[in-house]
Amino acid sequence: FFRPSLKEISQRGELVFASAYAIERGDSRQQQFQQILRNLGFTVKLKPYIQRSDGSAKGDWDVGITIDVLDAAPKVDEIVLASGDGDFDLLLEKVRECYGVHTRVYGAPGLTAHALIRAADEYVVIEDGLLLR
Repeated sequence: FFRPSLKEISQRGELVFASAYAIERGDSRQQQFQQILRNLGFTVKLKPYIQRSDGSAKGDWDVGITIDVLDAAPKVDEIVLASGDGDFDLLLEKVRECYGVHTRVYGAPGLTAHALIRAADEYVVIEDGLLLR
């Protein structure tokens, strides 16, 4: 998904920022994947994996992604978000309203919140042509 998507996005104009967000669990396969993303040009941002005493886990980038998008919005023409999280609908509406930024969401069918699809100027279904082989 990442390589074909970056190529498609770059054909639309200059790619200014490309960030990937992950939870650091110390897993070697995850670290390999993060290195692949770096090699593609992504800035990989990591948060520590937190195991709570009750057995639940915490690792969420919603606020970090929101801050990065709000920081970038005045400097770009388009925000591209690969997510299915409906919590980002308000963020997309805000950057369009305040900065006139075009918003594009890449999401998997059946896993992308309808609120996010409605909030985006453009919704791109992640399908076979965009998946890494």
